[in-house]
Amino acid sequence: MDPIRLKIDSDRMDEAMRGLVSAGRDASPLMRAIAGDMHAAVETNFRLEGRPPWAGLAPSTQAARAAKGYWPGKILQRTGQLAASISEDYDAASAVVGTNLAYAAAHQLGARTKAHRIAPRHKKALAFGGRVIKSVMHPGSDIPARPFLFLDDSDEDKIVGRVTAYLQGLI
Repeated sequence: MDPIRLKIDSDRMDEAMRGLVSAGRDASPLMRAIAGDMHAAVETNFRLEGRPPWAGLAPSTQAARAAKGYWPGKILQRTGQLAASISEDYDAASAVVGTNLAYAAAHQLGARTKAHRIAPRHKKALAFGGRVIKSVMHPGSDIPARPFLFLDDSDEDKIVGRVTAYLQGLI
C-alpha cells in the first residue's frame, strides 16, 4: 500500500514557497525545520486526540479494548504503533511527513469494513441472548475519519513565519 502523507494545501503556503523557489537557493535546512514542525503538529494531534477532537470510540470498541487491557486509553493509540510510525523527509524543495502502515489511510480518511462471518474459535456455537447459533453475519462497521496528518491554522502560521524569515534572511 502506498504511504499516506501530509500535504499542505494553502494559498499562503503556496505564495511563500513561490518566493523561495524564485530565490533559487538550496532550502534543505528550511525544509528540515518545516518537516520537524509538521511532525511536531502530528504528535500534538495524537496527544490531544485530534484538533478538532476526533469522534469517540464506539462502546463496543471500548469494551473490546477493555477486555484486552487497552482501555481506558487514547483513540488511535491502542499499541502506539501508528503514532510511532510517523516519519519525516525533506529535500531542497519539499518537506513531508507520513506513514507507510497499511491501516493508516482508514483512520485518516475514514472507511467501512467489509461484511464478514463471525464463528466460534474454540466452541461449537455462539450464544447471544439465550440463542445458540453456529455463526452470524456482521454487516461491517463504519470507521470515522480521525485526521492525524493535519495542520491547524497555528501550525501553518508557524511554517509561513519560518519561510518568511528565511526569505528575509536571503535579502
